[in-house]
Amino acid sequence: MSPEISPSSGAVQDRYRTSMDAISDYAIYMLDPNGYVSSWNTGANKFKGYMDDEIVGEHFSRFYTPEDQEAGLPARALHLATQEGRFEEEAWRVRKDGTRFWAHVVIDPLRDNGQVIGFAKITRDLSERKRAEEALRRSEEQFRLLVQGVTDYAIYMLSPKGFVSSWNVGAQRIKGYTPEEIIGQHFSRFYTDEDKAVNLPVRALEIAEREGRFEREGWRLRKDGSRFWANVIIDAIRSEGGELIGFAKVTRDITEKRQVEEALAKAQRGLFQAQKMEAVGQLTGGVAHDFNNLLMAILGSLEIAEKRAAAGQDVTGLIRNAIQGAKRGASLTQRLLAFSRKQELELQPVDIPDLVRGMTDMLRRSLGPIEINTNFPLGLPKVQCDPNQLENALVNLALNARDAISSDGEITIGAKRHSIAAGDRSELKPGNYICLSVTDNGEGMDEETLANATTPFFTTKGVGKGTGLGLSMVQGLLAQSGGRLILLSTKGEGTCAELWLPTAGGVDETAKANQAEEKIAPQSYNRPLNILVVDDDQLVLTNAVLLIEDLGHATTPAQSAEEALKILSENCNFDLVITDHAMPKTTGSQLAGMIEQKWPGLPVVLATGYADLPQGADRTVARLPKPYSQAQLAVAISQAVEP
Repeated sequence: MSPEISPSSGAVQDRYRTSMDAISDYAIYMLDPNGYVSSWNTGANKFKGYMDDEIVGEHFSRFYTPEDQEAGLPARALHLATQEGRFEEEAWRVRKDGTRFWAHVVIDPLRDNGQVIGFAKITRDLSERKRAEEALRRSEEQFRLLVQGVTDYAIYMLSPKGFVSSWNVGAQRIKGYTPEEIIGQHFSRFYTDEDKAVNLPVRALEIAEREGRFEREGWRLRKDGSRFWANVIIDAIRSEGGELIGFAKVTRDITEKRQVEEALAKAQRGLFQAQKMEAVGQLTGGVAHDFNNLLMAILGSLEIAEKRAAAGQDVTGLIRNAIQGAKRGASLTQRLLAFSRKQELELQPVDIPDLVRGMTDMLRRSLGPIEINTNFPLGLPKVQCDPNQLENALVNLALNARDAISSDGEITIGAKRHSIAAGDRSELKPGNYICLSVTDNGEGMDEETLANATTPFFTTKGVGKGTGLGLSMVQGLLAQSGGRLILLSTKGEGTCAELWLPTAGGVDETAKANQAEEKIAPQSYNRPLNILVVDDDQLVLTNAVLLIEDLGHATTPAQSAEEALKILSENCNFDLVITDHAMPKTTGSQLAGMIEQKWPGLPVVLATGYADLPQGADRTVARLPKPYSQAQLAVAISQAVEP
């Protein structure tokens, strides 16, 4: 019912007017029966910008947009308020300066003995809420477009019972169903008869609901009945109250990857039989690239996570452990490349006792109930070597020793100084050396086994228990480090593997170590750089962008050389280009050549998991080996843009 106006004293009216004027969060004002403003409070002045003397006596339609005025909305609002007792809506309104704001409007008719004598109008500025809603809507729309635009992954939603409720373009491409064909159908139709027989679809949802996630690889079916090998992830989706509202399912067709892996395994078996060193080098070069790409994503993600987590819950120690594990995975590919002579070692001063102490726990866990002793003299100088590969060599030798001794045996890791003088009959150059030894009291080797121990593919461990590459890789490491591997063994008396390594020299080794640390420290600039980042692997590209932006620079991503050239043609306002090398159609090295021709002076950094570039590639282009840390990336950027 509309409010009735009754006579009141002047004092009451004054108090009423004072109260209305004190309200600043709402525009509260009166209209006469024809819509002309008859009163105006502080909130109205704040929202709409008019002073009392500017607006009292003016028609309230001036607060409406031109479109609403043309459509007759002001008059219709008063009519509806009169007929229905109230008019309420949210819409755009106009301030004195012409700007618009999103308003919640209520108009109540004022009656005296049933006769409308005016209107009370309350307006609230909801612009902030409207902007938040619009931002949320845009975000949701962008996310929807992102999901719909992904073609390499099937991304779709399931109801709590497993019925398909959304379907992206990638799902249609991979599985063959259109949205109209599959939405509303149960997701179990993607499973093989064998998986259905063991109730795998139901168990997958149960595990996802219980543990939050289900992940597995297996055969799945397309619409035409053909099979493909899939990586499947199912995540449980819950409401804010914890109620299960459905599942997010991501499927990737990795049939080609599986075929490549099977072909690779077959090729490896052939290589082990044929013992062809050249083929091994080609194989390790290709495998290292893919493996390093994976490690790049791990390292990049974890480094950013480490920084952000440090501001909240303290998980820094766990994240650093994960980063260290990933780096050790990278060192495996480096060891393979060193063996195939496709990568130079990163030689630096290494403190052997510190290195061995740091890996003792890992060795004890790996070797089981075998006693490990160490024997290092005080003041042992540092050696010149690659620490990652020296770690791998020690692990390899310790595992070989474990296999040669019984459960109550022991392994001793020790070191001694030696000098090789000019004229000494030795395969080593004259100089100072550290002889690092791994000695066991196992069964030892006979003369024939000892003679063949470092021959590639030679193994005494039986089929499937060893590649026969371990000792030959250690030998390659020592040769490239300027040292030598010597094996001493007698049948029944154990084995001693001696790793002769040159000392780090007479320079101040502490100063050298500090210089090495300074070399990889992130550097900053007076202004942020504008960097074009190119990589065909979306995961690697995303992480590279995160690492660069975390350093304070602006980035523009591109997933191919062709896309990068298009971006440069449209806008060449870049300080630097960082590009992957191994990309389809046009490689990073070729892209660098094109940039030099069209935009001379624009620096390019070539990021590559390969140890060596193919013949004909420009070797003057700055290189950044994958996987790289954020610190290494910062150094590469600094060196590339230095005047």
